[in-house]
Amino acid sequence: MDGGVLTGIWLTSEAAAPMRRVPSARLLAGRGLQGDRYALGGGTWAQYPDLEKQLTLIDAADVAAVAADAGVPLTPGDTRRNLVTAGVDLPSLVGRWFAVGEALLFGVKRCPPCTHLERLTGARLVKAMVHRGGINAAVFASALIAEGAVVRPVSEEEAARRGAPAGADRPVPRIVGG
Repeated sequence: MDGGVLTGIWLTSEAAAPMRRVPSARLLAGRGLQGDRYALGGGTWAQYPDLEKQLTLIDAADVAAVAADAGVPLTPGDTRRNLVTAGVDLPSLVGRWFAVGEALLFGVKRCPPCTHLERLTGARLVKAMVHRGGINAAVFASALIAEGAVVRPVSEEEAARRGAPAGADRPVPRIVGG
């Protein structure tokens, strides 16, 4: 798999509040996106394990496909995912190290759609998003990221050189849904 590109950065400081797009932001190791609800300790799913709630990514083409299938106007921010990408197979990053710009991340699990998203948007999205919900990721090396940053897989060797945990301390992905 070759790399892709970061096409959008979205965040909000409060659970259920509208997302706003920013041209750049800092990814914080062990926390997520600086200024976002989860990095601040809040968010609707804040009770979930730390690695699962730090950051979410979704593919721009999947957002467009969901909008078409659901028959509704839908922006990437409406999906409530933090990072929007193009040209990268996000599900293939689950269980793997990858980089967004200089930040080092680990794909923790697929991010399934939920009825909470339907309540906030007023649109029936769950069925259309079943295999298009993106992924959850954990941040292991902080960096400033900006739209246009390269999103690419990182080898175990490169991740180790960058200080990623290995062996028994390496993160374990979680399989959800089908």
